[in-house]
Amino acid sequence: MSQQTSQQAFVPLGDETRARLARCGAATLANALLKRGLRNAFLLGLHAVAPGQPTLIGPAWTLRFIPAREDKDSMALYERNDSLHRRAIEECPPGAVLVMSTGGDLSASCMGDMMALRLKVRGAAGVVTDGGYRDTPGIIATGLPCFQRAPSGPATPIALHPVEFNVPIGCAGVAIYPNDVIVGDGEGVVAIPRLLVDEIAAECGNISDYEAFVSMHIRRGRSIFGLFPATPESTQEYQRWVAAGRPALN
Repeated sequence: MSQQTSQQAFVPLGDETRARLARCGAATLANALLKRGLRNAFLLGLHAVAPGQPTLIGPAWTLRFIPAREDKDSMALYERNDSLHRRAIEECPPGAVLVMSTGGDLSASCMGDMMALRLKVRGAAGVVTDGGYRDTPGIIATGLPCFQRAPSGPATPIALHPVEFNVPIGCAGVAIYPNDVIVGDGEGVVAIPRLLVDEIAAECGNISDYEAFVSMHIRRGRSIFGLFPATPESTQEYQRWVAAGRPALN
């Protein structure tokens, strides 16, 4: 079994950037990345374990699995402190999103409720996998935001062998590097390269604020023409509204 030691220093996410990302939808963030030429940032096919769970936001802490082999994988592995799976849970930093790559394998779970609870207690921001979890009701009860491809009940060693963590991985067809910022909401999960996250958060935060302005007018019966997408005139109107303290329509 590989004894991968984490090399990449974890970089926490700033409060202002986190707050801006919390106002942005995953689809909006993906569009902003597309404008910069990044076409493959949305982790397709993943679903929240619970409707209405909190938005998942945090830097990636990665774990990669390969297919299991009978001479190396058994439940006895999980009694050992050098299990890379257990180490990834115990070393995942507070505020991080654990991203686990299974190659889309659903024949065994990559996490259960006790691991999820441990991550929650340690302050992790959430978990993402292109595989599946077991004990889903227990995971939901922890309150930890989690995304998966589909639930999977069989124990991990049946099909999955952990080989390294805190390294670049592929998850749901998307390249994830340690410290990339993961955002997951009701639409899905997007990965933002760390060097771009501050400017993406600022841009998309402004878009979300403008859309709140648009939504207020549409609810009152206003046409989308000249309003959405934004025009120079509607942008000036929006800026006057912000300067006035964002008053509600009478």
